[in-house]
Amino acid sequence: MSGGKAIEHLAQQGNRLHYELGAPMRHHPNCNFSFSGLRSNATRIIMQKEKEEGLQEGHLLSCVTDIAAAVQHAVALHIAQRTHRAILFCIRSGILSQTNATLVVSGGVASNQYIQRALQIVTDATNFNLLCPPPRLCTDNGVMIAWNGIERMRAGLGVLHSTDGIRYEPKASLGIDISEQVGQVAIKVPSLEVSLNELSTINL
Repeated sequence: MSGGKAIEHLAQQGNRLHYELGAPMRHHPNCNFSFSGLRSNATRIIMQKEKEEGLQEGHLLSCVTDIAAAVQHAVALHIAQRTHRAILFCIRSGILSQTNATLVVSGGVASNQYIQRALQIVTDATNFNLLCPPPRLCTDNGVMIAWNGIERMRAGLGVLHSTDGIRYEPKASLGIDISEQVGQVAIKVPSLEVSLNELSTINL
């Protein structure tokens, strides 16, 4: 089981309210992601609890489910807030249409149901559609690339029948970097109070 999957599995039985980790980069009004501070805080809590419980290597903390729940919540909150700001910036700047706009989330992040629910709340609030591939297509790069190829072939989009004259780039640009512009606009993300499940409430 991968680390992310293990956290999601443990978090289902935990209470995130027992540990306050908070979302990273609250005072940076941009769309950048950083988990280094969250990792440091989680590591500090784990080391402190290990010392308190006199835990030996290979044994689980008694509070492992609560820590997992707190970590998962902080990650989901961080991703949701940054994505929310990105959507608001795109709407305000006219980059995306406000009708039939879709947020596509794929990869390992998309396989986490808690994060999916947080992003669904954001897209509901901004009238966006949320599209996430099935979890079985989210955790293996080879499968994701193959699935994308199948969908493109079915739609007849971007399918090359010959590679003659094609130049390959080891690091392809994903477009124009507008992160500085986003930071200057400094969009304040509205707070959304929502219930993710019967026991957990997330503030976005």
